[in-house]
Amino acid sequence: MQHRGPAARRAAVADEGDGLGYLTRIEQGRDRRPSVAVIHALADALSLDPSERDHLRYLAKITGGECSAHPQPAPPRRQVRPSVRETLRLLEPGIAMVTNRLGDVLAHTGAFASVTGAAGLLDGDAPNLTRYVFTDARARTFFADWDDIADEQAFDLWLAPSAENSAWLTAQLAALAGPDFTRRRNRHVVPRRGILRLDHPSAGALRLRRETLELSADAQQLIVFLPADDTTAQAVEQLRVRPHGRLRAIS
Repeated sequence: MQHRGPAARRAAVADEGDGLGYLTRIEQGRDRRPSVAVIHALADALSLDPSERDHLRYLAKITGGECSAHPQPAPPRRQVRPSVRETLRLLEPGIAMVTNRLGDVLAHTGAFASVTGAAGLLDGDAPNLTRYVFTDARARTFFADWDDIADEQAFDLWLAPSAENSAWLTAQLAALAGPDFTRRRNRHVVPRRGILRLDHPSAGALRLRRETLELSADAQQLIVFLPADDTTAQAVEQLRVRPHGRLRAIS
């Protein structure tokens, strides 16, 4: 791959607009509706990786190739397709859930309830991981790396099903969680998503790897949690044999 210097990269971005004057307006904040082509050119010039490119797209409020106008806050749809529920059911007795970028827990396996229920994550009729992380004191103990998880959840709001959905939840959490939430929300730093470390109330320290399947048509994700070591595998197995609820879909 041929590497270009800053001047060449800047010129390449300018070529997608109407010259350097256009790029200058963007740099000075006088043009806040760049075209899709300019967004891609900026991503190329900055050598962004796929996650960072996706984030840039959402920062520019581009949806379906067009810049969004003035979205009104609105909650996302919570329905889970029957085929997705069946897929989740086939994952039993594994630990898995269906969620979205807002953190809504839309459906889960019984094993997921065994691992997270005791910490209060599933309390209420419409459990939400983001709200739990920032407003429930138990979360700071349950997540051994709470700061990292908080960064992940705040960042994912930029990747919400729509700008309207993100604004809807942000308006709620800004009042409840205060500066700690708003500071993370405005950082725009792509988080590292490593091993999930939990301090389970009865099972002790757990380490889980996360595998995510994007359900693009639904703006949802199917996340499977896999034990990262033998100790965790044994602890999870003990939790599984205890009485717990069946597969649950939350609508």
